[in-house]
Amino acid sequence: MVKITIIGASGTIGKNVAFTLAKEDVIDEIVMYSRKRSHAKVKGEVLDMYDALAAEDIDSVLTPSSNIEDIAESKVVLITSGVPRKEGLTRLDLAAPNARIIKGYAQDIAKYAPDAVILIVTNPVDVMTSIALEYSGFDKSRVIGLGNHLDSLRLKTILAKHFEIHSGEIHTRVIGEHGDHMVPLLSSTTIGGIPLKYFAHYTDLDVDDLVVRLKNAGGTIISKKGATEYGPSYAISNLISTIVNDTRKILTVSTYLEGEVEGVYDVSLGVPVIL
Repeated sequence: MVKITIIGASGTIGKNVAFTLAKEDVIDEIVMYSRKRSHAKVKGEVLDMYDALAAEDIDSVLTPSSNIEDIAESKVVLITSGVPRKEGLTRLDLAAPNARIIKGYAQDIAKYAPDAVILIVTNPVDVMTSIALEYSGFDKSRVIGLGNHLDSLRLKTILAKHFEIHSGEIHTRVIGEHGDHMVPLLSSTTIGGIPLKYFAHYTDLDVDDLVVRLKNAGGTIISKKGATEYGPSYAISNLISTIVNDTRKILTVSTYLEGEVEGVYDVSLGVPVIL
């Protein structure tokens, strides 16, 4: 039995991930955990989702819960809880309040779901990944953060629009910090197997402008609609699906480094990882 828990299921990201994963045949149950004050809202979300899933003849088990013990036997525990990023705030501005939240949940997961993989979405995700690792006591292979997987998808979108080509033909990655110091690997980017620099219209690509747009992508969305929603939700769902299906894909996630990347120690950053 494959069980997934979403901590912070009352939020936009949490409920969107739940609805997307409910369509995965391999997942047997999704626990949607929230604080007691949000429990009624989550119960309403579940009822609404069941109506939508019935239209596609999908029979899923969605369990609203405000009892942390219900995370037991989860294969993956997703943490989306925390102070959200607002317009004018950087991800690092959220570090202090969110660290306390992640510490508590990491300890809960260690107690009630000791065999789970922890997936962190809460910002600043690289810092929160390190905190979750420390307070869960898990092996670092079982604590990862969303981070650059979302940035890599955003880079694909920018390149697809510039070259007017299907995003599926683009193979690219962003590594490093999920923030102002992210590094897009344009030198190893290919389109249809062709290195980017040899592709038609490459000379028209303003690389400096591309990097600025990539770094500001999340902030741009927040300034226009108040929060990011679909991009993170589908990126998270993609990661969880990859883990539970054991597809062995190489995706870029935040993970704790101890010299695997030359000269980088004791910090969580986005690097390509086999999931």
